[in-house]
Amino acid sequence: MDVEDQVLAELDVSSSIGDSYEFALKINADHQDVIGILKSLHGDGYAEPLGEKTISLWTLTDEGLNVASDGSPEFQLYSAVPNDEAITLTDLQALVGDSVSKLGMGPCMKNKWLKKDGDSLVRVASDVSDDTAVLLREVASSGTATDNKALALMKKRKLVKEEKRKSYGFGKGPSFKRKRSKKAVGLTKDMLGSKVDMPPGMIHWSDTDFKAVNLKAMGSVVGGGNFHPLLKVRAEFRRILMEMGFEEMPTNKWVESSFWNFDSLFQPQSHPARDAHDTFFIKDPATCNSFPDEYYDRVADVHVNGGYGSIGYGEGAFKKEEASKNILRTHTTAISAQMLYNLANQEGGFKPKKYFSIDRVFRNEAMDATHLCEFHQVEGLVADYDLTLGNLIGIIKTFFAKIGITNVRFKPAFNPYTEPSMEVFGYHPELKKWTEIGNSGMFRPEMLRPMGLPEGVRVIAWGLSLERPTMIKYKINNIRDLFGHKADLHKQQNAPIARF
Repeated sequence: MDVEDQVLAELDVSSSIGDSYEFALKINADHQDVIGILKSLHGDGYAEPLGEKTISLWTLTDEGLNVASDGSPEFQLYSAVPNDEAITLTDLQALVGDSVSKLGMGPCMKNKWLKKDGDSLVRVASDVSDDTAVLLREVASSGTATDNKALALMKKRKLVKEEKRKSYGFGKGPSFKRKRSKKAVGLTKDMLGSKVDMPPGMIHWSDTDFKAVNLKAMGSVVGGGNFHPLLKVRAEFRRILMEMGFEEMPTNKWVESSFWNFDSLFQPQSHPARDAHDTFFIKDPATCNSFPDEYYDRVADVHVNGGYGSIGYGEGAFKKEEASKNILRTHTTAISAQMLYNLANQEGGFKPKKYFSIDRVFRNEAMDATHLCEFHQVEGLVADYDLTLGNLIGIIKTFFAKIGITNVRFKPAFNPYTEPSMEVFGYHPELKKWTEIGNSGMFRPEMLRPMGLPEGVRVIAWGLSLERPTMIKYKINNIRDLFGHKADLHKQQNAPIARF
């Protein structure tokens, strides 16, 4: 008989199965198979659950199996010492090995089986039994032990581990039969005809067992589109920046030349951020010349010879092959540089502007709970005459206040293309600490004047990541749970806003 037939036979004779595990042992079947069959029979009304019970069982770890087989380290160490003769520790280690010597020495001394005699060891006890191995064999055979104190010690030594075993009781159900017949799922046209005219092999509906229909069951949840949390926060930031009079920059390209990403920003070609371990370089095409020749010459001259208050980076500091390399942009400031160049060289001359962008950037970083090799940068800049650090601080405070960050501090910092530069910190009341939320500064003259911007025009700028405020808002601890396919859109759809 198969397992299901044996289960039905037991229910027919005994009216119940008191313990599914014991029954599985009795018929030499897998316990999980027995449970699956009983639950399936319950679904068809052939069996009814009578309850469940959970018991604790002890099993041996891999190390415990070795001890039960070969003896405990202390007993092996004791057995290796001659009866009436001292042995040096070096010779003993050579006999039993470093591991047994290291693990067995402490218990041997504690149990007063051995004692030191100068640099040697001698036996003290004459009648020693390996209680540890005996206990482990008892556990292996019965799943428990009579000495609970010794069992706890074995657990501490990681020789045994505790496991839970759950078993079930079942009795006859309201539809019990000695043999289970397959129930029909639904009516067919052929079942509804006359019994006389039934096709061969077809059973009339009145003679058919149907599966029960649960009319109170909830239907499946109707799926609907959800906005990704990053997109929701991005839309909020975009609305705020447009309310503040900023125009959005066209940042819909991820590959940039090193010239626009680094050189135009007066970032030296020897800067470590331009190394392969910090920046992703494009293999095909590896280079480009997507920059105006006369502007390139002015940038190269400032890098080598300086100007506008700078002494430059010296002879040999600028090479066209380095500037021509294609990369995945490391910041959207590469687009800001192009917008400022166009602003300086547009028909009718320079006009004050406020720009912003929110787009993806790439850094060759090791990924962890707070870092990815790609993220979003939120950037804003204002180009106008006679701007000051006070204007920059005022705009930053206004923006962060609109997104709920009202307690803001500024700290002096260094950036290759801004002077002065400031890191922006916000106080988080839930974390009860100040956390960095952005960076800012005034673009250097060495960057702006080669573009052709008039004297007196200054550019203030600031930026932050999109991910950090999104993680704060949705209380996400690991950025990998936010970015990409692992984001839980249903959980975050109606998440409360966490404000600073």
